[in-house]
Amino acid sequence: MSDRFSFRLSATSGKARTGVISTPRGQIRTPAFMPVGTAATVKAMLPDSVAATGADILLGNTYHLMLRPTAERIARLGGLHRFMNWDKPILTDSGGFQVMSLAELRKLTEEGVTFRSHVDGSKHMLSPERSMEIQKLLGSDIVMCFDECPALPADRDRIAESMRLSMRWAERSKAAFGDRPGHALFGIQQGGLERDFREESAEALKAIGFDGYAVGGLAVGEGQEAMFGCLDFAPDMLPVDKPRYLMGVGKPDDIVGAVARGIDMMDCVLPSRSGRTGQAFTRRGVVNIKNARHADDPRPLDADCTCPACRGYSRAYLHHVFRAGEIISSMLLTWHNLHYYQELMAGMRAAIAEDRFAGFEAAFHAQRAEGDIEPL
Repeated sequence: MSDRFSFRLSATSGKARTGVISTPRGQIRTPAFMPVGTAATVKAMLPDSVAATGADILLGNTYHLMLRPTAERIARLGGLHRFMNWDKPILTDSGGFQVMSLAELRKLTEEGVTFRSHVDGSKHMLSPERSMEIQKLLGSDIVMCFDECPALPADRDRIAESMRLSMRWAERSKAAFGDRPGHALFGIQQGGLERDFREESAEALKAIGFDGYAVGGLAVGEGQEAMFGCLDFAPDMLPVDKPRYLMGVGKPDDIVGAVARGIDMMDCVLPSRSGRTGQAFTRRGVVNIKNARHADDPRPLDADCTCPACRGYSRAYLHHVFRAGEIISSMLLTWHNLHYYQELMAGMRAAIAEDRFAGFEAAFHAQRAEGDIEPL
């Protein structure tokens, strides 16, 4: 196991890439999907259960953890890995997106962002320096630069102003991060859907120099077609020999489309959130277990799935416990969804390694087009 952070690209198939990120805490097989552990937990899952689905890395959230229980408390208790009982790599986001989407009375300046907590109204300040300090206290393996992320649609002037501010903050983030062997700092490309701004952002980030690069500012309201249009060119602007991370994505077809366009890492709350709301992802699309059609169905969610929900429980049972509000419903459906996502990633890694990704992608869409199995 490496005592430093590194990335090895092992194969390509079209623009799709597979490789391995090495960290002191273990390897991350790419393309990789990172389950989201917002508040030091993947909701309804034990850490060992998350690892059993095939996850190599989790995402933690700077904004939420700085508010409660605080980064300082987590540091006193041994860091985020020990605190949440997860010994594999952790990536922490910078808090910039949550400040935009959740915080109250937000005020943006060159220095950073002042805001009031959505939890208790307390006043806080996040800057590049403070974001780096929090992520260091947490002990995350991959640290994200502090950036500003405007919602789309937005006019070109607003996008340009935000992107250039984020590039100045990226430089300050790099300086504040310092020299931390074994830990990595990722820069975040911004620029909305504008090719020229994406290019300007990529050049600024490459001049600063980072261990990996994220495509930020997407999945913020622009829709899949526009997102894919941007991904047709944005990842190509980033270094070939560094990991490329698409933040906050997404649905299974978003993920397959992103990998097809050269993305290596993704995260999203969707598999766990959907599990808690009665939605299960399968090879043939989404099953809404709350629907009455499942009440007498003895079959599993997916006969080909090996997760505990599919091995041991019927659709009828899952329908019952969801409608009854039982906690096991969230546990089983979340486990199934995370298992499905990790199985999807493994399938893509194998297809890329064997240079058959185009066929994999076509089969993925064809199977989903068939729709869910008919009820008894």
